[in-house]
Amino acid sequence: MAESLRRLVNIGTFTVLQDKLERWLGNYHINTCDQNVARCCEIIELNAKVQGQLFKLLSVTAESGGMYGGASIIKSRLLPFLGQNFFTSGGSVTADTSLSILAESAAKNRELDDLQDQYEVSLNDLEADLKARENEVQDLRDELLDTKDELSRNLRNSTTDKMFLDSENRELRRKLALAEDEVRTLRSKAGLLTDYDTQVRRLRDDIALLTARRDSLLRTSTIKDKDDSFLSSKDESKRNGPGLADAQDEIVKLRARSGLIDTYERQVRNLKDELSLSSTKKSYLDGRDVYSSLNSYRYTPRVGSPLSIDDPVQRVRQQNLISRWNDMFSQDRLDAMDTLRRYSDDYENNQRIIFLALQEAFSVAKCAFRQFKMKVRANLAATHIGPETLEEAVQDYVNRNTDLYDLPGMVADVLRGLNRSPKIYLPPDSTFAVVQPFIREACKLAWQMSALAHPLDIAVATDAELFDNNRYRRSYDSEYTAPLVNHHIWPALMQGSKVLMKGEACTRRGASLGASRRSRSRSRSVSPSLRARSRSRSMSPSRMARSRSPSPRRIASPYSSDPLF
Repeated sequence: MAESLRRLVNIGTFTVLQDKLERWLGNYHINTCDQNVARCCEIIELNAKVQGQLFKLLSVTAESGGMYGGASIIKSRLLPFLGQNFFTSGGSVTADTSLSILAESAAKNRELDDLQDQYEVSLNDLEADLKARENEVQDLRDELLDTKDELSRNLRNSTTDKMFLDSENRELRRKLALAEDEVRTLRSKAGLLTDYDTQVRRLRDDIALLTARRDSLLRTSTIKDKDDSFLSSKDESKRNGPGLADAQDEIVKLRARSGLIDTYERQVRNLKDELSLSSTKKSYLDGRDVYSSLNSYRYTPRVGSPLSIDDPVQRVRQQNLISRWNDMFSQDRLDAMDTLRRYSDDYENNQRIIFLALQEAFSVAKCAFRQFKMKVRANLAATHIGPETLEEAVQDYVNRNTDLYDLPGMVADVLRGLNRSPKIYLPPDSTFAVVQPFIREACKLAWQMSALAHPLDIAVATDAELFDNNRYRRSYDSEYTAPLVNHHIWPALMQGSKVLMKGEACTRRGASLGASRRSRSRSRSVSPSLRARSRSRSMSPSRMARSRSPSPRRIASPYSSDPLF
């Protein structure tokens, strides 16, 4: 059986049959009718021979299976070909149709083979990719374990440094307490200086007085006439002798007391030296306590530079500050507007107050941060040795100590700036301190944004400027065809020249640089009826019926839905 099948394959009868069919198709229109019939008969004979060989193979194959071997297959596959009228022209399936069905079946078989090959190739590719991903995952796991070990080591080192710094701070405080006790002791001793000085002055005055008396007596005794008699000179000596002797005795006593003066002066000098030394020591310790954070600062090596835009501190704090910026717009600003509405009914003026307060807060915070950074740089430059740059060390210190700022001073500076502005006003019985909570939060936010390695800032804005659609959106009460900004409601948040968050502005036709600030005397002189009319003019019905949300577009913080730029 196998030998007959191999011989049939080696002969290549089907190949010859296919070649003859192709040549007949090529010469069909050239040949005559007899030639075409002869060619067809030749192909039929060849096909009959091939079918005879196949039937022999079929019989041999069926005999190998026994009496009923392959009976079911022969019934299902061959008997339909022997049915009545199967090859007639009136049948349901014509010869062309059967051939097309066979061709389609062969094409489908080839397509299935191709799909199976492609599937196997893709399966091999997927297995290779899976192995590569498993290797990458294993590498990431190893890297994660290394990172965890490094973080644990850094945590242990930072804990050790913190314990060391705490012990050093306790030692410094103990030394400062001892120095203060010593200063109090020396000050109690210094109270003796006044008594010593008083006694010294008194003794010096006595010495000068007695010295003058002695000199006058000596001069009187030397100018006497030498030609007088011995008796008269003896009487004179008896008369003047006791006075001179008393003076000399007093001089001797005063000289003995002058030794005490020298002792007092030495004690005074010693006390002054001790007092100056203790004062110097106390001032040194006070200075170390004030700048303890700078002296105890140690730069920790980092994987990346703190000045990089991809630094984790920069990314996390910037994201948090942007979220806080949105909260300021949607919550704190509206609370401040509600507070101002109790004192002023001019809605536009209240918006100007909020905007100028935010501008002043950023201006004051940036100025204070520049001074703080200059002081840090000057102190670290004296002890900086590397390997990092001085600017990296300064930024690392700033990142660790972002709360070292004078918040009350900045709030006071912002209030002074609002009082100097001619564009805003409040009634005479109120001050801009009514929005102090908003100013305090604005100063905090401005300081923290300025402390970033790549700081965040607000865009420069002036009244009557050309409306920039990339930086601002129009408010609900704006005139959308007006090209100029009447007043700003909220500034745009910038990082360099990149717009992170859009602001909001009100555009109206005929916008100018703004009206001058209303005088307080005028507000006092306005009658209640005129004041009521001006209030009714300044607030439209839509504003009077306004809820806490400024407009439907600003209910859920418009910054969260807008693109970054």
